[in-house]
Amino acid sequence: MHGLGNDFVVIDLISQSAKLYANHIIRIADRRLGIGCDQVLLIEPPIRSDADFYYRIFNPDGQEVEQCGNGARCAARFFYDSGFTNQQTLQADCLAGPLEFTIDAPDLITAKMGTPKFKESLSYPITIDNTEFLIHAVSMGNPHAILLVPNIESAPVDKIGPLLSKHSFFPNETNVGFMQIIDRQHIRLRVYERGAGETLACGSGACAAVVAGICLGLLDSSVQVSFLKGNINITWEGKGAPVYMQGPAISVFMGRFLL
Repeated sequence: MHGLGNDFVVIDLISQSAKLYANHIIRIADRRLGIGCDQVLLIEPPIRSDADFYYRIFNPDGQEVEQCGNGARCAARFFYDSGFTNQQTLQADCLAGPLEFTIDAPDLITAKMGTPKFKESLSYPITIDNTEFLIHAVSMGNPHAILLVPNIESAPVDKIGPLLSKHSFFPNETNVGFMQIIDRQHIRLRVYERGAGETLACGSGACAAVVAGICLGLLDSSVQVSFLKGNINITWEGKGAPVYMQGPAISVFMGRFLL
């Protein structure tokens, strides 16, 4: 499955049982020796009586992470398409906490992503290779560092992304977003994801970037975020409010893989 090219291997652990370890995840995610993906998603029975399912997110290095916006939409699409429900509003949980989904149309899903969180403040100067960068730190259940850039095509994603991702300021590493503001309702974004490298899209990164832009007074409450393969829409009404993300979730193929 994929959301704007951010691709996933989604595994049903509701109707079948299996125990996956880090070496399994690494093998599945390998684009030459396995299936290949940005993340592996495990769909499991719910842990709350009023939830529909629980999902777990693993990076290609085998590390379990807290949240993935595009993965969340794909998890909801998979659960619905697998016939586990005929309801178009779903409740789910992951390490980052509870989420709510609405199936808006075929392949179009809105996710209620929860309330963003911040460190002591939004913005921090960080020095990398004797150059100071002003980053804006936002958590969507997983950590993000947002940098404003004049043009994402010339942004130093490959150089600064991995260095900032592993900077000591972020003890659990961080995702790094490079945001170009087009106008108050439109941004372009590239994201270097911890444990995966640059991906074609990042849903939680889009949420974090828009939240940072709104807090800085640069964006309105509803913003279109453009990635290389398409757009998602982010809405946030400000402090204390949840972030809503609407975008596609596409099934590519189904198959079996021998562990």
